[in-house]
Amino acid sequence: MPNARQFETILSKNKTMGDKFMKATKTTKQITFAAVLAALYTALTFLQGVLLPSSVTMDVQFRMSEALCVLAIYSAAAIPGLTLGCLLANLVTSATVMPLDLIFGTLATLAACSAMWALRKVRVFRLPIPSLLMPALMNGLIVGGELAVCFDLPFGITALCVAAGEAGVLLTLGTALCVLIDRRGKQFFRA
Repeated sequence: MPNARQFETILSKNKTMGDKFMKATKTTKQITFAAVLAALYTALTFLQGVLLPSSVTMDVQFRMSEALCVLAIYSAAAIPGLTLGCLLANLVTSATVMPLDLIFGTLATLAACSAMWALRKVRVFRLPIPSLLMPALMNGLIVGGELAVCFDLPFGITALCVAAGEAGVLLTLGTALCVLIDRRGKQFFRA
């Protein structure tokens, strides 16, 4: 029969093993969440491109899948998922017309989602308005600049058009998704 000291050693070893298992489980959940989010973003963009072709590739685009960027406010694991989803969506929808969008569109999404995560606690009227505006700002500057250079268009107009489309999606669908998550879904994002 183990004495008290031996029993304490056994318990501490089991706790360490349990902690390692919990970290591995959390990492697995985060990777799975990111992968599912990448697939969902890609699929939604592709489906919208099939049903409403010009809505995902025009200057003033209304890419409904961009509303998923809201998830970067609630989980850092959403950032790589959304970034990969954007890369895959751009590969499927616009790679032949704008191959630079694979790089710059993806970087804009990475920057926007990272900024959303950084600003996640800043709220206006209980809504994460500054976070919701980050995709409009980042995509307006980066993708607007890309369009201006590639098609020899005025930067101000292209940046404004891209930002307007992003803001339209995030301030409508994104806000609705935030309200839904704040009311019903926060437990989903607990690790």
